[in-house]
Amino acid sequence: MSRRLAARDLALVAVGAALIAVLGLPGAFQPPGLSVPITAQTLGVMLVGLVLGARRGALSVAVFLVLVAAGLPLLAGGRGGLAVFAGPSAGFLLGWLPGAWVTGLLAGVRPPRLELVGLFVAAVVGGIVVVYAVGVPVLAIRSSLSLVHALTASAVFLPGDLLKALVAAVVARGVERGYPLRERARREDEARP
Repeated sequence: MSRRLAARDLALVAVGAALIAVLGLPGAFQPPGLSVPITAQTLGVMLVGLVLGARRGALSVAVFLVLVAAGLPLLAGGRGGLAVFAGPSAGFLLGWLPGAWVTGLLAGVRPPRLELVGLFVAAVVGGIVVVYAVGVPVLAIRSSLSLVHALTASAVFLPGDLLKALVAAVVARGVERGYPLRERARREDEARP
């Protein structure tokens, strides 16, 4: 049974990484005066955390980032390679990993009566607050900005990220109703010797 579970987990992690990559296909919008692009890939980070849970969501992001580091052009705009981890957006990319984990963790403890609200809050805290907490300081360092100026400049991302969190919550609720991954994983973990 554990081999089957491990195989399914690997498949879900691969699908999660692929989802993040696919959301880079529409490209990126570069706000004037800011060196960090706006992409749909943060929606993928929120979704993998909400749908797959903390462990599998973070693993999906880790697989995606390893593939990017290996040179695959999976980031919006066809970017890839180690150089992206030295640029101003490196902190946001690295923040995706704990962001997906926190999103999944919080989604797993939400109150059942507030399903959509709980998913939205999980996406906001993990996918925005945690990602910004890692991304903004790195942006400040890499762009030679003060921390306050980098935070103010990053405010341009907030409306779009809040919309992504709402979309992620609605989609995750629909997926959970049709295929409750988190509940099945919990039951299988309890059944293990």
